[in-house]
Amino acid sequence: MKKIYQFLGKAEVVISAACFGISLLLIFLGAIGRTLRHPLNWSQDMSLFLFAWGVFLSADAAMRVDKLVNIDLLTSRLPQNIRRTVAIAVYVIIFIFLAFLLYYGIKLSIFSHKRVFQGIPGFSYSWVIVSIPIGSLLQMITIILKIRNLHKREEH
Repeated sequence: MKKIYQFLGKAEVVISAACFGISLLLIFLGAIGRTLRHPLNWSQDMSLFLFAWGVFLSADAAMRVDKLVNIDLLTSRLPQNIRRTVAIAVYVIIFIFLAFLLYYGIKLSIFSHKRVFQGIPGFSYSWVIVSIPIGSLLQMITIILKIRNLHKREEH
């Protein structure tokens, strides 16, 4: 199971980097196309799709390696056991927020399944929105593992 999780973490980084890179390329090509009076109508829509997936996958990748924004001005001065308690409390708050994103992201993706992109007929906007619950679920798994690791360190 640990190897699968590690593979998933590496895949998230590669996929999110590809999503951001291709999104940037599509925006650039779309701008060039408009300048040459041959617009790529689908480029903005596809770059939005790729950007959304890149954001949510990279958020989990960043959380895995503790690279999210962290203000530790106060907590760094606390004793280790209180610091651990504060970290767990923050993880629980984030987990609750992600649970809401998961629930409402699923509802929204179901609700918007008939909405399609203007530049890509037949491509449902739900494919963008489903990045929210999937990204939230991945981050929830990461938080569970981080809390478990904090408890393991406490026992030793």
